Amino acid sequence: MTSVFVTGTDTEVGKTFISIGLIELFKQQGLNVAGMKPIASGCEQTAEGLRNEDALALQQHANVELDYELINPYTFEPAIAPHIAAQQTATNIDINVLKNNYEKIQSQADVVVVEGAGGWLVPLNEKQTLADLAVELNLPVILVVGMRLGCINHALLSVANIQQSGLPLLGWIANDLESSPQTEAMVQTLQQYINAPCLGVVPQLNSDQQAMPFLNLATSN
Repeated sequence: MTSVFVTGTDTEVGKTFISIGLIELFKQQGLNVAGMKPIASGCEQTAEGLRNEDALALQQHANVELDYELINPYTFEPAIAPHIAAQQTATNIDINVLKNNYEKIQSQADVVVVEGAGGWLVPLNEKQTLADLAVELNLPVILVVGMRLGCINHALLSVANIQQSGLPLLGWIANDLESSPQTEAMVQTLQQYINAPCLGVVPQLNSDQQAMPFLNLATSN
């Protein structure tokens, strides 16, 4: 199994939740798995420095022990778009730094689950977006679709741009955010329009439940 780049149709659609599920699924297959959150906003100041809740969760669930700074090299305290947070702190987000960190992680793991920030085209700097990072890492993409009003348009636009990038869309995952009676119909519509497998439909779960039982990567083989 190759490493994967997890992106979403928007922010707050469950990318970390699904990424943890993927990590657990890969671990279940006997693989050494690492997580990476290249860029994170909304970090909290700790005795060890700025820390991001999502990056810490990836670190906790992975079975490859890595320094936090390797997993999450760019941390920003304001919960705003990364490129704006970077501008406010006079930081340049350098894709070469991110690629170097990824290669160090990859050398120690069978699989690396790389979680993006926000959606597919979130800017990193004046010229590059998260899509450019995924292309530089040359990773297949998994799209997390937050099932709510407007998700069909967001999903299809994201899919079109992912395919335009030249990277393979490994599949997409429907994450039910609202338990809407229309969820099943929306999933069926996306299955009709997206030329990539649905790797899982995750119902609305409580904080003690994991996405892993609802994910299936076998359809991507």
